[in-house]
Amino acid sequence: MWLRRRRPAGAGKEGGETHYNSLFGEILDWMLAPLLFLWPISIIITHNVAASIANTPYDRSMADSLRALAQMITVDAGRVSVNFPAPARALFRSDQDDVVYFQVTDLAGRVISGDTDIPPASPPRNLVPGDVLFRDGVIQGEEVRIAYLFLRAYPRTDSPLVLLQLGETRNKRSDLASRVVTGVLLPQFAIIPLAVVLVWLGLTRGIAPLSRLQRILRRRRPSDLSPISTIGVPEEVRPLIIAFNEMMERLEENLHAQQRFIADAAHQMRTPLTGLRMQTELALLESEPEALRSSLQQIAGSAERASHLINQLLSLARAESSSEKIYAVERVDLSALVKNVVEELFPRALAKQIDLGIEVCDGELGIDGNPVLLRELVKNLVDNAIKYTPAGGQVTVRTQATDFAILEVEDSGIGIPEADRERVFERFYRVLGSGEDGSGLGLPIVREIAELHRARATLNPNPSGRGTIAQVVFPCSFQPAGANRELSPAPVPG
Repeated sequence: MWLRRRRPAGAGKEGGETHYNSLFGEILDWMLAPLLFLWPISIIITHNVAASIANTPYDRSMADSLRALAQMITVDAGRVSVNFPAPARALFRSDQDDVVYFQVTDLAGRVISGDTDIPPASPPRNLVPGDVLFRDGVIQGEEVRIAYLFLRAYPRTDSPLVLLQLGETRNKRSDLASRVVTGVLLPQFAIIPLAVVLVWLGLTRGIAPLSRLQRILRRRRPSDLSPISTIGVPEEVRPLIIAFNEMMERLEENLHAQQRFIADAAHQMRTPLTGLRMQTELALLESEPEALRSSLQQIAGSAERASHLINQLLSLARAESSSEKIYAVERVDLSALVKNVVEELFPRALAKQIDLGIEVCDGELGIDGNPVLLRELVKNLVDNAIKYTPAGGQVTVRTQATDFAILEVEDSGIGIPEADRERVFERFYRVLGSGEDGSGLGLPIVREIAELHRARATLNPNPSGRGTIAQVVFPCSFQPAGANRELSPAPVPG
């Protein structure tokens, strides 16, 4: 069990409405969002690939035509001539879809044949005469694909160059690229909706175990806390069912604890109530004032003991509340709390002629906890010490600061046998022969509250040889006081 910071009211709500996250919708979003994001990118990539594919066959055809044109060029005495008859030229230009341009420039860079609209080209750094090169350009406002090559006028490597160029508009290429893109993308318009449907069906089937678990839980009776079988359960759902079964087990333990508490409380309350009734009946039979007064005093004492028992039962019920219950947690000065409790119980110690003193460490001894429960813990320890210490004895309450915050209540009372030092922390257990009335709930309350604060409560013999030292060791982290937060101190040593 442990204390937790109280959650603010209305947490998890906006505008008065509760918002729930859908696991199905979350998975669907993460699967479809990347698909919708990547689809436009795939269209762009497909278009570029289709354009590259469309260029390949037409570039090869242009290269063949350009090499054929190169066979018609002769150079004689520095003069470039082109043997390109008109019928062949007409056949060369015949294209139903595109406009074809050609150009031949001489050694001086002058156009000696063909179209003058083709922009000139510069020879590359690593020129290989006869190799066909390609580039994109614009002729008369239209995008064209241009193939060109350079020829040496003479066999020498430093001889002038003759430039041959062939240009073609991109209509056939664009049409082929469009057909490729259409052929690739059209099936996607059918595949993507189908993929969405398949994803939807797959997710529906995937979360079906959760739906079955929901139906199983709804069919259960309110009193059925038996574990859910994990046979045939998917691995992803198995941890959820195991955690749920563990929660049901803890809930069943809490219910049994409540049932035991109610039975024990009823049993313990029956005794003082029976005594009160008998004493009341005896008082009604008395006629002497002194005897009547004595009976009323006995009734008052029994009522006080019954009231004390009820208060202890309420404290135990509060300390034994479920570990999932949320408590208000704050920084508590243990030394100051001890001083207040000792001042409250001092009149009782004085009436019994007991020397009640305190020894607290200097400065603040801060621990994280619930001040009401911590006060109940200290009060029960000091109350027990006063009760079981004979008149003229001593009770000392002290605090110490080491790596932990330590609370000790030392008395010179009757002491507790070693065999009973653990059993006294059980509910309603009392050491025989103590000679004192009690409910047997004080020390169980102390241990419950200590465990709630991750502290350790123990009983040790007094080194003086008489009495007991009750010790509670708290986790202690010296931080500024006054902050409300969720507790997470280091565990105390075993």
